[in-house]
Amino acid sequence: MKIAIIGAGIGGMAAAWDFVRAGHTPTIYESTNFVGGLASGFKAPHWDWSVEKFYHHWFQSDAHMLGLINELGLNEKVLFPRPYTVLNHNGKWYPFDSILNALRYPGLGWGLNKLRFGLVGLYLRTTNNWRALEQHTVETWMRKWAGDRVYEQMWQPLLIGKFGPFYKDVNMAWMWARLKARTTRLGTYQGGFQQFSDDFAEKLRGMGVTFALETPISKIHPDPAGGVTIHPTNQAPVTFDQVLVTTSPGQLAQLAPALPPTYLAGLQALKHMGAVVLVLSLKHQLSEQGYYWFNIPKNLGYPFLAVVEHTNFVSPAHFGGEHILYCGDYLPIDHPYFSLSKEELLAQFLPGKKAAGSAVFALVAALGLWLVAKRHLFLVDIFWIGLLSIGVAFAVAYLLGSDDTEAAWLLEELDITGESV
Repeated sequence: MKIAIIGAGIGGMAAAWDFVRAGHTPTIYESTNFVGGLASGFKAPHWDWSVEKFYHHWFQSDAHMLGLINELGLNEKVLFPRPYTVLNHNGKWYPFDSILNALRYPGLGWGLNKLRFGLVGLYLRTTNNWRALEQHTVETWMRKWAGDRVYEQMWQPLLIGKFGPFYKDVNMAWMWARLKARTTRLGTYQGGFQQFSDDFAEKLRGMGVTFALETPISKIHPDPAGGVTIHPTNQAPVTFDQVLVTTSPGQLAQLAPALPPTYLAGLQALKHMGAVVLVLSLKHQLSEQGYYWFNIPKNLGYPFLAVVEHTNFVSPAHFGGEHILYCGDYLPIDHPYFSLSKEELLAQFLPGKKAAGSAVFALVAALGLWLVAKRHLFLVDIFWIGLLSIGVAFAVAYLLGSDDTEAAWLLEELDITGESV
């Protein structure tokens, strides 16, 4: 069969891998000029590795993904460092990436609450009965079995940060899946996830898969003579035997209005959150302890859910000795950030180029993280803001030169299609 795949992300390329091995002829259409989708990255000229626009990693339990990588013959390029995730309590950071470390966390005391937390964590790590958990929300199940204090101290702030106004609706099976899959070692790829995507695409091209990059699709509909017709914006319509769409549900609804009304309504009714990510490059390591992932509950009043020091996960030597820092948050899609231009969005984070150093310094200082006190030693070399929603473009800005009082700005609009979060 001739099959069109819309989207050259990992999902689209994985489908093409299966299709071509089954004897079909897939063509992948992608609106951007690169592959990788939400796992794509960017790279400064003096870097050896790319940096993901949105932080990514694999777990050692990701059997399907690691199995695919093994099939591709790329498993020797997969790395599993052991970074550390921490949680704040009374102004101090504590490792919180395993049941043992969580039991040492002082926020629950040493009585019944910690015992309940440990038993609940052990149960969720060992049970496979997710169908029973699917009947409950995280809030109702955790309050019943872990107790109000454990839920309100540990889980509720993180749920609010990730799901906003929808946090009470989160299914317990989701929480089970998160805890079940989590491993202390996290996986990445030699060269970054963009390199993995490029290597994957090269394997597919070698098997006869066609990539139509910079080819957005405007419409998909059944063909009266049979098959499915797609309408590239820069080409004549093309008819295929089958079409697989790997975009967000909302984009599928826009592309294929001829879908059955009930199915279309279901797509349009799905709730989702957006994401905002800021990436900084520092001259100095932020966390002296080498911590990688700082969980920051919303109730602490800080502007981000997570601060992730990427170069405490992989070596700064891959980035010219610079230290890469992510600041990320999840927001409702009607948040004002999603209606701002790239210049207005940048102004929200950095009031002006002459205040850039002090503004970012104030941010990280407020988080209680170590930073070199001398302002002239603090360099923001690369700054990336990403907004992820349906059809929202990304903006990237480079802060050039070492003088943060007279920095030159270069804004580049990136035409990247978002997905549901």
